[in-house]
Amino acid sequence: MYDSLIDRLIDLAIEEDIATGDITTNAIIPVHAKAVAEMKAKADGVISGLEIAKQVFERFEEDIVWEPLVTDGTAVKKGDIILRIEASYRTLLCGERLSLNILQRMSGIATATSHYMKELAGTHTQLLDTRKTAPGLRVLDKMAVHHGGGSNHRMGLYDMIMLKDNHIKIAGGIPNAVKAVKQNLPLSIKVEVETTTLEEVQQAIDAGADIIMLDNMSNETMAEAVKLIAGRAKTEASGNMSIPRLQGVAATGVDYISVGALTHSVTALDISMNIKMN
Repeated sequence: MYDSLIDRLIDLAIEEDIATGDITTNAIIPVHAKAVAEMKAKADGVISGLEIAKQVFERFEEDIVWEPLVTDGTAVKKGDIILRIEASYRTLLCGERLSLNILQRMSGIATATSHYMKELAGTHTQLLDTRKTAPGLRVLDKMAVHHGGGSNHRMGLYDMIMLKDNHIKIAGGIPNAVKAVKQNLPLSIKVEVETTTLEEVQQAIDAGADIIMLDNMSNETMAEAVKLIAGRAKTEASGNMSIPRLQGVAATGVDYISVGALTHSVTALDISMNIKMN
């Protein structure tokens, strides 16, 4: 399923950027001209998206020579060469911007994730992403979180139950909402319930929730909630989880911390590509 999404994503990106052809390149570069390109990190960070970038170039030419010098998840320093590619000059120019857009975004997410992970070192708390991703790019965004050391939450609305305030409101409360989903879905589907108070936490426990989200709570209230839950469900802290808060939140004993900023506020990692005549 994810391979199909990636294929369609690449096809759409090529249609968007190149459509009927790169008229500048085709007017200047001979068809059979070959070249070698190097991609270089222009800032410290964590690399993600190499295999996707390769697939972009292979759309234009099957027999490229692809020589990655690092792997996804590798920390690099400014000035490090990431990879070398040998292909037709036209292929390199057509694939340059698309592959860089993907690599820079994914590496930016992986880099940000690695910064959050450093704050959680030595704790049992896992870092989760969210659905706050760029439309159409979720599979890549979540792949990048994984490369940065984080863990993936649900991929979409289809693979896990998440009972949020609006679901609970229309169902008439947490007990009714949990009962409704448990009656209509297989037991293998995990049920998570969003809570904002200790009273709601108790209701989620009594209803048999698998995961209880502690949303926008103070650290003190979260610590009380974790004691109240006492291992009967997994716990997820959510809401304004910035880097300065992580250690304090992890100290409450929560199992997970979810951070939307990993993917919704991406700063791309600066990467350049330089082409040399073969």
